[in-house]
Amino acid sequence: MHRRHFLTFSTLGLPLLGTAPLFAQDPMQPAKPTQIAPELVKEFVRVGHNNLPEVQRMLKEQPGLLNASWDVGGGDFETALEGAGHVGDREIAEYLIGQGARANIFVLTMLGRTTEVKALLSAFPNLLRSNGPHGLTLLHHATRGGEPAKELAEHVRALGLTDMKLSMP
Repeated sequence: MHRRHFLTFSTLGLPLLGTAPLFAQDPMQPAKPTQIAPELVKEFVRVGHNNLPEVQRMLKEQPGLLNASWDVGGGDFETALEGAGHVGDREIAEYLIGQGARANIFVLTMLGRTTEVKALLSAFPNLLRSNGPHGLTLLHHATRGGEPAKELAEHVRALGLTDMKLSMP
C-alpha cells in the first residue's frame, strides 16, 4: 500500500496564514548580534592591560570582545585596547589593532604614531585636553609609550598640556 505524503506549510516549518510573519526582522537588515555577558567583557578589558596569552585565548573563543567596552563607572568606558594603551603594553595594543580593534588618539600616542597623532591634533585641537579612560591624558599615554613616544610627549607639552590626568566630567 502506498502512503501519500502531503507537505503543508506547518510541516515545512513555515507559519500558517494568520500566524507570525515569515521573517522576524527585515530580511534586508543584518541580524542583530546577541549581547556578550558583561562579566566576560569586564574580564577581557582586565586582561587587556597585561596578559597577551589570555587576550588571544579569549578573543579566539569570543571574537565579539575585540571592541567591547566596560563601563568602569560614571561613563568611564574602556576597551582592552585602551587598557593596553594606558599601561603602555605595546605588544597587546599592536596585537589587538592587528585583529581590527578600533585605535584612538590615546593608543596611537602610546605607540608613538607621531604623524597620525599630530595630524589629528592639527585637525581637532580640542583633543589635546580630552579625557582618555580614567581621565588619563595624551601626556600620560606618551609617557607610557617610552622612547617611541618621546617626540609626542614633547609635542603635547609644547602645545601646553602639562597634566597626566584630567578630572572626569
